Amino acid sequence: MAEKYYHPLEFMLDRCNGRMKCMRVCPTEALRVKQGKVRLIEELCIDCGACAEACPSKAIVPLTDPFTRSSKYKYRVALASPVLYSQFGLDIDPKVVVQGLKEIGFDYVVDVSRACEEISAAIDIFLEEYDGPGPLISSFCPSVVRLVQVRYPGLTELLMPVNAPREIAAREAKERLSEELGVGMGEIEIIYLTPCPAKIVAIKQPAEKGRSWIDGAISIADVYAPLFNAVSNLADDEIDASIAEEFTFGAGWSMLGEMTRLLGSERGIAVSGLSDVTRVLDDIESGRLRGIDFVEASACLGGCIGGSLTVDNMYVARSSVLSMMRKHGQGSVVDRNEVVGKYREGYYFLERKLAPRPLPPLDKDISAAIRKKKEKDAIYARLPQIDCGCCGAPTCRAFAEDIVRGRSKLEDCIHL
Repeated sequence: MAEKYYHPLEFMLDRCNGRMKCMRVCPTEALRVKQGKVRLIEELCIDCGACAEACPSKAIVPLTDPFTRSSKYKYRVALASPVLYSQFGLDIDPKVVVQGLKEIGFDYVVDVSRACEEISAAIDIFLEEYDGPGPLISSFCPSVVRLVQVRYPGLTELLMPVNAPREIAAREAKERLSEELGVGMGEIEIIYLTPCPAKIVAIKQPAEKGRSWIDGAISIADVYAPLFNAVSNLADDEIDASIAEEFTFGAGWSMLGEMTRLLGSERGIAVSGLSDVTRVLDDIESGRLRGIDFVEASACLGGCIGGSLTVDNMYVARSSVLSMMRKHGQGSVVDRNEVVGKYREGYYFLERKLAPRPLPPLDKDISAAIRKKKEKDAIYARLPQIDCGCCGAPTCRAFAEDIVRGRSKLEDCIHL
């Protein structure tokens, strides 16, 4: 039986008017428009959220945990990042945002920036000792991971086997607070404030482990209004002393290129936006990308600050992060020797190897699959090959496969 994949998107068909913008931006051709309504081919979806962002009717809605839900946990912890702080403009101290999170109901706030620096150091060690094929591809963006698994299964061995900073930060928070508060880790709820739907999938159905250290996810867009009200009513002198003493600002991996910068790699490149990521993966697959050891890849343009669940303009958000780095940045906060020790213990590695995500064959029987492949090629040869989309498929080649799989009929092509 094929694995059932979780997708954090709800298709509101009563709103859909079949304008096909979503179908055209999908990087894995996972959407079809039939009888004027969008349809999802679940095994192809990589949860990038490009369709939701493109839909003019707002018929595709990201599913996140409600901000006001009742909690069975004793303590609630917000897992925040510089992406969140960047949404409040150039003049808001990130410590005020942290205080604001406490004002709206979180007991503790944990920032992922330190974990980003830890993981960067761990990746640096890995690259120094690695002698296999390359270039290695970052695995912190769930949509990129799933894109590789679905469209480039032969490249899964190049995905970096190192955990994401949000998971490391959540684990360390649960372990530390459990000890400090004298409670079991099961009484501590970690809520990630996410900039994109892909990270919701990485929490609900992680590809690299049985269960995430994070218990839920709320979109930055959903938490923004109550948090903005709280921040607007706060002054710098109202910040808890513990926040002022303990909080250190770091850009983390919020912007494209920050991971590569922290690594200090001269043989690394940073790429964002699914079209450009796809182009780089094509070059890796064909062997054209030479002289590069590491590829930092983000599905969202500009990095996580360009996520579809953020609020502020990406370029303004980037300016805000750079401004905060100048005002509040305190340099490295990570002990390299401590990272080396934890690295040797396997602390930063994924629990299981990332594997290709199997797509259903044209037929379970090999001879029948070969026959259907020839049939697909023959149908494609008959089609106009102009990729107009009027049949409800994004390309003529996708339409030919739909016919073979029984999703469409040849008569659906208006040119024939």
